[in-house]
Amino acid sequence: MKTNLMRRAVGIALLSSVPFMAEALESVRIGVVAGSSETKDILQPRLEAASLSKQALEEGFENIQDILGAARADYGRMLAVLYEQGFYGPQVIVLVDGTEVSEIDLFNPPSAVERIVIAVDPGSEFTFGKTNVTPRAPNATANPITDGFAPGQPAQSGLVVSATDAGIAEWRRDGHAKAALDDHRLIADHTSSTLDVDVRLNPGPKLRFGNVKVSSTSEVSEERVREIMGFPHGEVYSPEELRVAGNRLRRSGVFRAVTLNEADEPNEDGTLDYTLTLLDEKKRRIGLRADYATLDGFTIGGFWIHRNVFGGGERLRLGADIEGLGDTRGRGTTYRVDGRLTRPATFGTDNNAFAYFLAERPDQDDYTETSIALGGGISRYFSDRLYGEIALGLRYSEAEDVYTVRDSLENGTPERARPFHHAIFPGRLEWDLRDNISNPSNGAYFNARATPYIGFNGSQSGARLFLDSRGYLGFGDGKLVLAGRAQLGSIVGSDIEETPPSFLFFSGGGNSVRGQRFESLGVPVGQIGQSGGRNFLGLSGEIRGKVSKSIGLVAFYDYGFIGAGSTPGSEGDFHAGAGLGLRYDTPIGPVRLDLATPVAGDTAEAYESVELYIGVGQAF
Repeated sequence: MKTNLMRRAVGIALLSSVPFMAEALESVRIGVVAGSSETKDILQPRLEAASLSKQALEEGFENIQDILGAARADYGRMLAVLYEQGFYGPQVIVLVDGTEVSEIDLFNPPSAVERIVIAVDPGSEFTFGKTNVTPRAPNATANPITDGFAPGQPAQSGLVVSATDAGIAEWRRDGHAKAALDDHRLIADHTSSTLDVDVRLNPGPKLRFGNVKVSSTSEVSEERVREIMGFPHGEVYSPEELRVAGNRLRRSGVFRAVTLNEADEPNEDGTLDYTLTLLDEKKRRIGLRADYATLDGFTIGGFWIHRNVFGGGERLRLGADIEGLGDTRGRGTTYRVDGRLTRPATFGTDNNAFAYFLAERPDQDDYTETSIALGGGISRYFSDRLYGEIALGLRYSEAEDVYTVRDSLENGTPERARPFHHAIFPGRLEWDLRDNISNPSNGAYFNARATPYIGFNGSQSGARLFLDSRGYLGFGDGKLVLAGRAQLGSIVGSDIEETPPSFLFFSGGGNSVRGQRFESLGVPVGQIGQSGGRNFLGLSGEIRGKVSKSIGLVAFYDYGFIGAGSTPGSEGDFHAGAGLGLRYDTPIGPVRLDLATPVAGDTAEAYESVELYIGVGQAF
């Protein structure tokens, strides 16, 4: 009797607020008719998102059977949402033009459906009573086994699933690869509005990794596949070791898909076999990039990748860049060509061997340097987030800068390029803790580089040190992000005039201080001009806010310091810039548009000029 009265009352109340329409489904109304305002606020959007009737309206369903099928399915979909939120005694009514949809004869349906009304009485919110997941793995320590799965907490059904999965994961981490759910009992006490949960697990035997069968048409030899993967044959089963083995194949860049499937049953000797299925990436790939700044012009570049060069997973990458096209200040054009051949799993599964070359000719306001460098080295993946490499090579360059001009004036001789001969030992360590590489909202990033160099044929020795650190803090699911960056650079050992100009530091431009001209801040050399500095300090801050799903606004401030000494922040001068930016999210990262102006320093008058920067991805 209570249910019939509810149906009538709710049907009249909800239907009275829906205007009359004819011939087609014109409205779907979902109402939470009981509970606190907080409960209604939580349930309403979830119920609407789950409703197939809502979807039928939005997609313009016309077939009556499809509409009725969607309405009937909404009984279960509404219950699923309610159980997820801990409501186990609800009432759900689905009215089609005033008639309960369950009472409509599917073999004699109405000729038209105009209105669907769904009324939901969630009833009392249940809390957990008993929460048992047994047995637990010997090394299990989490209590509760998953957050929220504890007596007195809201009895959301998803927590039962999470607790079960967590218990199985504990056993798998302990070597029990076939751990699974054995049985479970859920008892809802409607008198006390509590839900008792008793989950029984079957750990199965402790297993070791067995053999791997490679099933693929890959052009990479099976021997090399096994070397790259480094499968832990004979070791105690570990889901982390299995993930790492698959990830080694993925990060080689040779394979489009990597799948490791375990056998249904373990072997009698306590080992578990696997089947590896591989799908090769396209053998060759071409990529392009472009950036633009109003004063500095265009930067365009591209690369060509050849995968599996010699049949062992080797990758060759050739790249070229041109900077300064359309520069409005008469600055020259910079050319760069580079190449790198990488062989994975060399001297260890997590090590790559590589050979490289780099030829470039930066033609800047303050110097021109033609250089070539080549060498080889080893890189290592310490983890998914920590990467390092060391190398050795030879570098030769010829430079014309403020010091060649000074020498020419002092000696009364024609200006002559200065040669530099060095053995170089470049190394870097990269630690990436960002939640998203192209558009981070939380985490941090550190990139430390050190390049010791030993001079010969009269060139001085020293080292170039550089650190790029970034941090991100997001609020409101990433709708507001505070981003900060600090850059530190230092040249030690060699005198400023005996250091290759491209090793020295300048400030200004899109990668340091936006609003200031590219490399406009250096170290003055008399009245002749300026050189780069032996130290650099760069600080940047951004406030990033989302104004819609795909559009964001940014406010930023950049600071740069260049000095003649080796200690960052000493013996020099600074400048700064600030501005506003627009971001438009795309599948490959946000398109960036920044407007910046000088705000401090002697390299430009404050607020008297504006630079425009366009690119893909955040500025840092």
